[in-house]
Amino acid sequence: MAMRMKKQERADYIMAELEKLYPETPVPLDHIDAYTLLIAVLLSAQCTDKRVNEITPHLFVKASSPQDMVLLSVDEIKSIIRPCGLSPAKSKAIHRLSEILLEEHDGQVPDSFEALEALPGVGHKTASVVMAQAFGVPAFPVDTHIHRLMTQWKLTNGKNVEQTERDAKRLFPKNKWNKLHLQIIFYGREYSPARGDQSKDYITAFVLA
Repeated sequence: MAMRMKKQERADYIMAELEKLYPETPVPLDHIDAYTLLIAVLLSAQCTDKRVNEITPHLFVKASSPQDMVLLSVDEIKSIIRPCGLSPAKSKAIHRLSEILLEEHDGQVPDSFEALEALPGVGHKTASVVMAQAFGVPAFPVDTHIHRLMTQWKLTNGKNVEQTERDAKRLFPKNKWNKLHLQIIFYGREYSPARGDQSKDYITAFVLA
């Protein structure tokens, strides 16, 4: 019976099912390099990936590098990204982090957690996405989908995203992290939306049976 499954057995079952469902995991945010990915992830805070992908072409046609971004005013950036929400703070962060990349990193996005998290507007989750998807460094970014599903699947106590990340890294092989975090996001959106029809969520039904 599924109710007798141990936590690691649940994790292994979930990982196998997600691999069947999503053998390919394209990055949901459209980008062309590490810089445009960084900006897109920063914009995605409290904004859907779909909306971000609608907005970034208008921004990147004007500025797709830190060299070009600093030539825009904060107000110009804000007017473009306004539909993403939190535009006053995000526009200031985008402008300032672009300046810092030029001042301290030769215009390149740094490939370390410490340097990324030192940039304005870049928290641990954003840094983790960039490290994983731009540089291929094993990371497990935890968004609301992952936090909710990991809790739902009883793989973590749901206390906070930091604990969820630690539990995910302990339960899943390191070489699977970068792909698996996207697979969980895809599953949450398709099978187990936070608000909506949960009847398709067969993984939860099985592991909690």
